Amino acid sequence: MIGRQLEGNIRSWLDKGKAIILIGPRQVGKTTLIRKITESLNRKTLWLTGDDPAARVMLENISLAQLKTVVGQNEIVVVDEAQRLHNAGLTLKLITDHLPAVQLLVTGSSSLDLAAETKESLVGRKFEYRLFPLSFVEMSTHHGYLAEHALLEHRIVYGYYPEVVKNGPAQAQKILNELAEGLMYKDLLAMDQLKKPSLLVKLLQALALQLGSEVSYHEVAQRIGADPQTVERYIDLLEQSFVLFRLPSLSRNARNEIKKGRKVYFLDNGIRNSIIRNFNPLALRQDTGALWENFLFAERLKRNVYNDYFCNTYFWRTTTQQEIDYIEEYGGTLHAFEFKWRPRKPARFPKAFLQAYPDSETQRIDSSNFEGFVGMG
Repeated sequence: MIGRQLEGNIRSWLDKGKAIILIGPRQVGKTTLIRKITESLNRKTLWLTGDDPAARVMLENISLAQLKTVVGQNEIVVVDEAQRLHNAGLTLKLITDHLPAVQLLVTGSSSLDLAAETKESLVGRKFEYRLFPLSFVEMSTHHGYLAEHALLEHRIVYGYYPEVVKNGPAQAQKILNELAEGLMYKDLLAMDQLKKPSLLVKLLQALALQLGSEVSYHEVAQRIGADPQTVERYIDLLEQSFVLFRLPSLSRNARNEIKKGRKVYFLDNGIRNSIIRNFNPLALRQDTGALWENFLFAERLKRNVYNDYFCNTYFWRTTTQQEIDYIEEYGGTLHAFEFKWRPRKPARFPKAFLQAYPDSETQRIDSSNFEGFVGMG
């Protein structure tokens, strides 16, 4: 079994009287990770899943007395895919408040309703973690750095979903196509958040083709036949469903900085390539730079989340098309990064940026030195 970086974090907070909530996309290994932890504890464990209609009916508006009967002598209660339960927050609150000897473990494949349900109900009663597809660091730990580095170009095309990394290209494409369709629809449709699924397909395709470029809601809306408000709302839903993430522009000093720009990245390169049905190797692609940028952004996100590195993140661009791919702000300093696939001489950072932010730090990240950036060492 491939080890997950979050396992130690979760174990460290067991038996502290709080619910542990693990959220993330479907099929990234949430249930597998929780099952590994609970089986190692050798305690009586009750599993309930929101995907089971009987469990949904049983737990809807359940009383405390009924809940105690259901839990019985179990020391651990796992609620899997909790976002599909009605009034999930109240049920989880009953367990944490009135069954203090029970360790509650919760998984959810969308932060949409689960976050709303648990935000108020479990204030001060929970620890929340996010699990993503496998990472370069996790796979390097699993079968060695050299083996994983040799697969770098393959990962940039096919991504890091657990079932994908276990299969060859033909099987990986089929798995990704099925995953992409499930990610697009299942939770959004189940929660009645999505009225026009066909419009969502067009939106995802448009965003996938604009990977690495600044996204204009107005331009995307015109392209897919929607209004900008609908585009923004759908992107927000997709972000909460862990399909994609937005990166805002940095604008503080220079007069010609883009003030309200945003880029959109996919959580996984394989999902993005499935949406546009392009699994060609890098040597045959025109979008290698954008794929490399998306890969680095996703791996940096995993690194920051798993290690509790908190920072503000941006890109930077001016009206004269000077730009910087990625910026982090922490410790009172801006750290600017340029992403290039091929190793070459050091990147030149725009003079306008260096003048506007003279105390910033800069670094070029390419295929020869990316390991530290994504969390190795």
